[in-house]
Amino acid sequence: MQVEHSILVNTAPERLFALYADVSHWNRWDPDTKASSIHGPFQTGTSGSLTPTKGNTVSMLLTSVVQNRSFTVEVKIPLFRMVFEHELLPAQEATKVIHRVTFSGALSFLLGRMIGSQLNKGLPVTLAKLKAAAEATKGAV
Repeated sequence: MQVEHSILVNTAPERLFALYADVSHWNRWDPDTKASSIHGPFQTGTSGSLTPTKGNTVSMLLTSVVQNRSFTVEVKIPLFRMVFEHELLPAQEATKVIHRVTFSGALSFLLGRMIGSQLNKGLPVTLAKLKAAAEATKGAV
């Protein structure tokens, strides 16, 4: 199962990527994140933790980071895996931002439906807040 939403942001990919790389402040633009941190640089292979506003803290792993282009986070719990993909695509003088979440594992049918429903409501709000944060400071890359 997969959930995907996108938005056009009037700023350069570098500004958006800077917001992504500031992991401890994800909660400023992601209302579904209470706290987040990583144990090292914002690069492939770095681990960290994420506390959703509703739920328990989970471990996360940056499985792919491409500077100013994309990053992917993997969260695993027993019998369930979520992969959060974040893409930045240049679009003239703007950037198309895509957030995609894929569920897998034995419990994906059950948990994927529950979490997928929440994400379909929450991702557009998250993207709108990310857009507002990026555009408010678009001069500061």
